[in-house]
Amino acid sequence: MSDMTQIDQSSILDSLITMARQAGAEAADAVIGRSVSLSVGERLGKKEKLERAESRDLGLRVLVGKRQAIVSTSDFAPASLKELAERAVAMARAVPEDPFCGLAEAGQLARDWPQLDLCDASEPSEGRLSELVRAAEDAARSVAGVTNSEGAEAGYGRSEVMLATSHGFLGGYAASHFGLSVSVLAGSGTGMERDYDYSSTVYLADLEDPVKLGRSAGERAVRRLNPRKPKTAALPVVFDPRISNSIVGHLVGAINGASVARGTSFLKDKMGEMVLADGLDIVDDPHRPRGLRSRPFDGEGLPTTAKKLVDGGRLATWLLDCRSARQLGLVSNGHASRGTSGPPSPSPSNVHMAAGRTSVKELIGAITEGFYVTELIGSGVNGVTGDYSRGAAGFWIEKGELAFPVSELTIAGNLKDMFKALTPADDLVFRYGTNAPTLRIDGLTIAGA
Repeated sequence: MSDMTQIDQSSILDSLITMARQAGAEAADAVIGRSVSLSVGERLGKKEKLERAESRDLGLRVLVGKRQAIVSTSDFAPASLKELAERAVAMARAVPEDPFCGLAEAGQLARDWPQLDLCDASEPSEGRLSELVRAAEDAARSVAGVTNSEGAEAGYGRSEVMLATSHGFLGGYAASHFGLSVSVLAGSGTGMERDYDYSSTVYLADLEDPVKLGRSAGERAVRRLNPRKPKTAALPVVFDPRISNSIVGHLVGAINGASVARGTSFLKDKMGEMVLADGLDIVDDPHRPRGLRSRPFDGEGLPTTAKKLVDGGRLATWLLDCRSARQLGLVSNGHASRGTSGPPSPSPSNVHMAAGRTSVKELIGAITEGFYVTELIGSGVNGVTGDYSRGAAGFWIEKGELAFPVSELTIAGNLKDMFKALTPADDLVFRYGTNAPTLRIDGLTIAGA
């Protein structure tokens, strides 16, 4: 990554905003984003991928009355930035009015923010990433029954962002990201089955041990051999933690302020009402140290705080940026996300469903017949109605035990009903941006043979 300092970046942003004001903007904000990434992939012990990329972009938003325009560039020359500012103002004067656009109020802006340990200072070498990849794939291929590999991949990324506004905000931070994944096949011919495992962290030292990760992928693939296709029925469904976070993700998507303001969310009329079973919490925590989605301030310069999205089963808040908040007659709660080429929009940070009190063994043990899902396929979820239908694979439950692998099934229901029929286990682990324990949902339709 280039050696541009924070002083250089702040000077560029300040100059650009001044240029925009001189060109006729009444208000403006600007953001610089820089990133570097390195990824290595191998298959069957041979290197298949080596990619490195660096980028530096700048985005400018200008406001003229109730009109706004956003432009971006990778050319930081002063003459180019002056032209960019003039073009942005000309565009803003030509677009229709948006009664809800605008910067945050000056009194809302963050004045200080926490240090969240989001950046591993050391950049790994290609050789180090290759070692991780090779160890993971070798471990996966060593599992008895594994017959082929789709390969393993390791990656590193580091990003920096700095935001400035015409009414006094200036802030920036850096974040790193490491990932390791492996996917293998078991069996032969038309009876082959595939599975995978992966780890994603902010610090290299926190990545899952590659040997353990590889063995997990191999064992998962072998367990899926010789699947059956049970008959259609309405039965309890248990979601493995690897995919249970998708259920939480659907709820988080439904409380996005932009969707609520447009009236396109199935939860748009549910504020303050019970949306989950009594006692269940969903938490958004942007200040988790080394969190994959942690952020000290939001994309409009507002402070971020941990909050319960669902409190004791009751919907407690929307995810709001300034625009969606104005449209709903509310105040932003610090959930704006911002890139260089578009306006701010609401988004979550680190989200998790609080763990329940029931062990996984007890959760499954109480089921006479049901379905344990380890993989979901397709995206058949209607955000307007809450209708849910997805392809799935996993294991059939008989008399409280995982009995045999199953595949080519479809599970269907409505998310409003599914949320209220949900029971979490006590095995919450923080591995992803959105986390959930093992979840049991009763009464879903399972379409099989």
